[in-house]
Amino acid sequence: MTGAALPPFQRLFDEHGGIVLRWLMTAVGPAEADDCFQETMLSALRAYPKLRDTSNLRGWLLTIARRKAIDAHRAGSRRPAALADSELEAAVGSGGAVSADADPAVWDAVRELPAKQRRAVVMRYAGDRSYEDIAGSMAISKDAARQNAHAGVRTLRRKLR
Repeated sequence: MTGAALPPFQRLFDEHGGIVLRWLMTAVGPAEADDCFQETMLSALRAYPKLRDTSNLRGWLLTIARRKAIDAHRAGSRRPAALADSELEAAVGSGGAVSADADPAVWDAVRELPAKQRRAVVMRYAGDRSYEDIAGSMAISKDAARQNAHAGVRTLRRKLR
């Protein structure tokens, strides 16, 4: 179909959009897939009128998606990293500004929390960070950040009675 008339972009999108999105889900993960998919389709839409070879439109879209996935991986390496568990341990460990005034039994109980709850509790109460900041740092929703902090505090209250 080299040189043949291009089908409407909507038809191309309807036929191959699902495949491209599924491929991106595996390539970059669910957190980045939607953004990469949108960038892929915008790039394809911009280039579509100039496309000369229509013999493998699916392959053309997947090539664009592969390049957007590579861009997402590169961008991810430049983004600030979320706090690692070792950094959280340092924040609640002996000698830190937070732990100097804290009851060691409380911090021992915090260390025993599941990882997400521990991170949310430490960031919220030791780091005085907003739920929005916590959500961004942990790559979760604001509601999930609030839930993790709440569940962690609830567990701590039960343990420390």
